[in-house]
Amino acid sequence: MDPAREVNRVFVCSCFGVTEEQVKSHAEAGACTPRQIASACKAGTDCGGCVRRIQALLGRGACPRRRLADQGEPVLAELPEAA
Repeated sequence: MDPAREVNRVFVCSCFGVTEEQVKSHAEAGACTPRQIASACKAGTDCGGCVRRIQALLGRGACPRRRLADQGEPVLAELPEAA
């Protein structure tokens, strides 16, 4: 396999085979919290061992959709399904 592609295959969640790249993609699409990441791709919903890694990937920056989430509005409706 091409070494450049291997960089994209760093697994965050081994239970569901979710990679860093997938978590970052969901975050760019609006997922601001580990719970929203879990809704998008199931990462963090089995053993929970990856939740801290997900938190680290999300960082502590401002989330443009947090206000919608706080109001109970759907913020992940347009995210692609996990492969």
